[in-house]
Amino acid sequence: MDSDGTHDARGTHADRVPRPAGPPRVPPRPTQAPGGPPRPDGSAFLSWLRTPRPEAAPGVWRFGHRPRPEVEPEQIPARQLLSGALIAFLVGYLIWSLLWNGYLGGWWLLPLYAMIPDSWAQPHSFGSVVVVYAYYVAVALGIMIGVGRLGRWSEVWRRYGPPAWRRAAPVDDRPPTPEEDPAQWNALRAAGAVDAAERLGSDARAGLMRDVDHARITRAWEGVRSGRHSLATFTGAVLREGAAACLHPSGDRDLPGRLAQHDLVTGQVRLGTTADDPRNPYAYRGTGMALGPELLGTSLLAVGPAGSGKTGGVVWPLVESLCLHALAGRAAVVVVGAAGAGLGPVDAYDVVVRVGNPESVYDIDLYGGTTDPDEAAAVLAEALVGDLADPHPSGDSRRSTTVLAQLLGPYRAVYGRFPSVPELRQLLDGAPGPLGALRKALTDGGQESLLRELDARERQLGQPGDLGGVLADRVALLDRPAFAGFFDTSGQTRPFSLRALDHPVRVRIDLPQRGHADASRILSRLVLAQFAASVAVREDRSLFACLVLDDATGVVTPEAVRGIQRLRSANAGVVMTLRTLDDAPRPLRSPLLGAIGCRVALSGLTPWDGQDFAEVWGKEWIEARDVTDRQIIAETPAGKAVHMLRRVITGNAPTARAVTVRQVERERWSASELAHAVPPGHAVLSLTSVRGEHAPPLLVDLRNPGN
Repeated sequence: MDSDGTHDARGTHADRVPRPAGPPRVPPRPTQAPGGPPRPDGSAFLSWLRTPRPEAAPGVWRFGHRPRPEVEPEQIPARQLLSGALIAFLVGYLIWSLLWNGYLGGWWLLPLYAMIPDSWAQPHSFGSVVVVYAYYVAVALGIMIGVGRLGRWSEVWRRYGPPAWRRAAPVDDRPPTPEEDPAQWNALRAAGAVDAAERLGSDARAGLMRDVDHARITRAWEGVRSGRHSLATFTGAVLREGAAACLHPSGDRDLPGRLAQHDLVTGQVRLGTTADDPRNPYAYRGTGMALGPELLGTSLLAVGPAGSGKTGGVVWPLVESLCLHALAGRAAVVVVGAAGAGLGPVDAYDVVVRVGNPESVYDIDLYGGTTDPDEAAAVLAEALVGDLADPHPSGDSRRSTTVLAQLLGPYRAVYGRFPSVPELRQLLDGAPGPLGALRKALTDGGQESLLRELDARERQLGQPGDLGGVLADRVALLDRPAFAGFFDTSGQTRPFSLRALDHPVRVRIDLPQRGHADASRILSRLVLAQFAASVAVREDRSLFACLVLDDATGVVTPEAVRGIQRLRSANAGVVMTLRTLDDAPRPLRSPLLGAIGCRVALSGLTPWDGQDFAEVWGKEWIEARDVTDRQIIAETPAGKAVHMLRRVITGNAPTARAVTVRQVERERWSASELAHAVPPGHAVLSLTSVRGEHAPPLLVDLRNPGN
């Protein structure tokens, strides 16, 4: 096999097949491996790469986007427009007929008589004929222009004439200039890496480059510009491997399959199409709705009942996009959900943790990979009893953290590791055997400060208000036979730690929802707490980190809300889904909606949930028009006859319409509209970027993700 993956067929079975007479004929060398698909010529990739992506408002699908006006142009009703144009034509024809037949006198010919000489007035003079008929044409054109403006003939031409018949102007397929062609890699040429740019350009034209390759190499070049990598190393890799340079550690250059539409140049994934609805701003109507890291950096919350499309329409497209970004070296993603929740195939991830499944290759680190007992105690306390803390935003779990720190610190000092789940349960229960052994080891080692911690813990055992029993009960949910091989701290398993988010890793954690719902919620809180603590201490924050919680029931705690608020500055975000806002404590709903920048309300929402969304989206000033119809009373016999004729023709009494225009403040989306006016398969979402740009609540069709 050659270096390009092809097989050399020359000389195969040469000693068995008889040679024909005459000079031998060598078959042509195959261009690809047998049985493989035909290799493209790269035109599709180059067309995709050269498609314009203009700047647009937050959430607009920029790939091939054509901006629309900010304000909807005034649209005259078709009946009124056509009738007005016809009446204007009849009026113009009447004026010309009256002038031509002399009913209005000959005053309109006076300018003609004043301009022509007397010698041209002779009968059958060629000059007089030309000038007179030219004057007639000028007068007719003047009348036509006047009545055309009054009748809006130009609008009729645009809406019903040849301009409306012709299709949209075709996209300009002419290749861009070399200075503007992204396939020329001009940034590399300007930095002196001309050979690398030529290699990448030839691979792109030959069909060897994909969108993930382009994004990955662009990311590597950004590392060269920032000083993380050397130019020589980058150039050598590109010259040696071409489009396959700077591969992801997994060696994958794409996902096994794609369901959503992605644009890795802008980093967007298309979720649907903004509905052509009067409640949507005109600039957004009919455009594609897409999300990217610049929006997910403010976190996202999707609320909707089961079957409304949270996982299939929102979560999985975002997970697929984040996995592609990870392959390009741009992001690290951790996906947490129930087994079989539709979060993609196993091959789409680097690490798959199946909690409670004996066949799982990876374990989960209960302490987040830290060696600091206080940090481990804080994270573990949030996971165990974070939902029992005061639900108000000022509530915390410091007492639980103190109880755990009094045990974790001495245990690690003695054994060099943190306790396993059964050992931690015994220590929290106050079992005399483990506590006595721990005390003896500390005494023998002369650890006086840690002995004081252990003494304080023993004094609190059995006291009213001691949290040791509550913590032990929560730890008992993890000390089940189904989890016997998990949360190991002896080093015999392969635990995954969220400290690995410094690298572009793809992780999926399957939780055992059936029969272990409480344990799954503890693990969800544990992952969220570890994620918030890990991303805050990363050295390279240019890598976007995202945690996806397919079901965040029982995860919303005061500390979780505070952690989400801090993620934006760490170039990280969280994607959460809830069946209803009732799954979060009532005092935390408003802080949660305020801490998250992207909010999605799917169809089937309850009016109570809709009220919370309506409050966070606020109100806007609109122009309200009040129309009043007043019946007209005729006083004269002629007027009464006209009114009678009008009633016979229209079937309605003659009325006079009065219109009152005023500015009023109205909710952008009311609770009733969110509960009853969102069609199935649709959602109302508002967006906020990390730069502070906002998109108002938009009605989006999630069933139409394509162009």
